[in-house]
Amino acid sequence: MIPGNAALGIAVMALVTLGFAAESVIVRMLAGEIPAFQIGFTRVLFGLAALAPWLIARPARLATRARWSHLIRAGLKLLSLVLLFAAMQRAPLASVTAIGFASPLFVALGAWAVLGEMPGPLRIGGLITGFLGILVILGPAAGGAQGAALMLALGSAILTATIQLMLKAMGRAEGAIALVGWNLILSLPLAAIPAAMVWVWPDPGQWGLLALQGAIGTGCQLGVTRALQLADASLVAPVDFLRLPLVAIAAWLVFAEMPPLATLGGGAMILVAVSLLSLSARRPAAPIR
Repeated sequence: MIPGNAALGIAVMALVTLGFAAESVIVRMLAGEIPAFQIGFTRVLFGLAALAPWLIARPARLATRARWSHLIRAGLKLLSLVLLFAAMQRAPLASVTAIGFASPLFVALGAWAVLGEMPGPLRIGGLITGFLGILVILGPAAGGAQGAALMLALGSAILTATIQLMLKAMGRAEGAIALVGWNLILSLPLAAIPAAMVWVWPDPGQWGLLALQGAIGTGCQLGVTRALQLADASLVAPVDFLRLPLVAIAAWLVFAEMPPLATLGGGAMILVAVSLLSLSARRPAAPIR
């Protein structure tokens, strides 16, 4: 039987998954009307507005000794979001979502290269399966506009993995509010200049969608952090896999967009790969000789 805290963590992650699926639909609805850089800026702006009451009530939560790490992370996070939003506006949502699940593969590679975590056979098998899955998804779209968009999604996944590696160190000394708060505060001026260069004035309906996206994005960031505090990552991470079918169903219902067969096959391979990585994480890493 799953303990109460772990069950709550799984429930929180399920809500986060729904939030991410909703955000994907919002970004696609704004495609061709609002540039990706501007969506990145408004996501930060409205996300910060949603978090502001907690920051004002207890400003001590922003206490930090990692200012430069927060700045670097904010820049990487902003670029990751812009690449992801650009991909969502140009490629099938299910394909972009499936590519996004490749982040744990790059986390494992980074842990091997940077942190010295030597992979065992199970992890190596997962990495091979996952990267083959990426090739399956990219193959049919290679050379076209969709292929270029999916490469943007892959770049976003690599940046997300870099951020996750940073959080491994930062999360030991920083609370969830500090991590999310400083990310939003520092991202706002970083996003303002490129957004101003491509700014298109939204109509009231678009403003509503942008505000909703910002609130959802901040809620999801806090939700992921809270879920990982309540339950082991091996229990929480598989719940995020629901995002792929949810996004595929939403894309079909809202945009009449069917996921390509290559996405279904490659996505399944990536999910198997991430599951293998999760299983290997329960075993002690092999020492470097």
